Amino acid sequence: MTKPTGPDPVPLRSGRPRSEQSRSAVLQATSDLMQEVGLRAMTTDEIAGRSGVSKATIYKWWPNKYAVAVDAFLSAMYSESGDPDTGSAEKDFRVALRGIMTFYRSPSGPIFAQLIGEAQSDPAVATELGNHLMQARREVGRKIWDRGVARGELRPEIDREIAVDLIFGPAMYRLLATNAPLDDATADALVDAAMRGLAAG
Repeated sequence: MTKPTGPDPVPLRSGRPRSEQSRSAVLQATSDLMQEVGLRAMTTDEIAGRSGVSKATIYKWWPNKYAVAVDAFLSAMYSESGDPDTGSAEKDFRVALRGIMTFYRSPSGPIFAQLIGEAQSDPAVATELGNHLMQARREVGRKIWDRGVARGELRPEIDREIAVDLIFGPAMYRLLATNAPLDDATADALVDAAMRGLAAG
C-alpha cells in the first residue's frame, strides 16, 4: 500500500519564502542530530553545519531549535500518516492511527516524547508544539470526522474534538506513560472500540 499523501503539512511562517531544498536539508539534518545527540544537546550551529544552510537563514525561518524540531517531526508524521481519504471514515481513522503508531515506535518516537516533556516547562516550546504540530495533526482527524458525518457514517451530535481524542489520544498515552504495544493490531482494536460509540445507525 502506498503511503497517504497530502499538501505540505508545515505552515509557512512569516518572513522570506523558503527554498524547499534548503528547508528539506534543515529538517533532515535536525532529524539526524536529534537521533545522534538528543534534543537538548542539539544546537542550531550543528543544524546549520549539517544542512549547509546558514544559521542566520535558519533563524529567519524558525525562532529556535525547538521550532525546527517541531517542523521536522510534523514532516515525519505526514510521511507516515497523512489524510488517506479512502471514502470510509473507519478506514481513514484506521490508516491514520496505524501511521501515527508507526512514527511513535520509530527512533523518532522517544525523542518526540522528550519534546512534549520540554513543553511542560518551557512556554515557547509549548506554543510551537501546540500551534504548529498538534493543531495540524488534529486537523487530519477533524477532516476525517467531517467527511464521515457528511456521508452519514458518524453520529453528528457527538463533539468532534472529543471524537478525535477518542481515536488518537490512546496512542499518545501509550507513548508517554506505558510500554504497551504501538502496532497495527492495537490501532485497529482502538478504532474498532471507538467506532462502536461513534458510528451512526
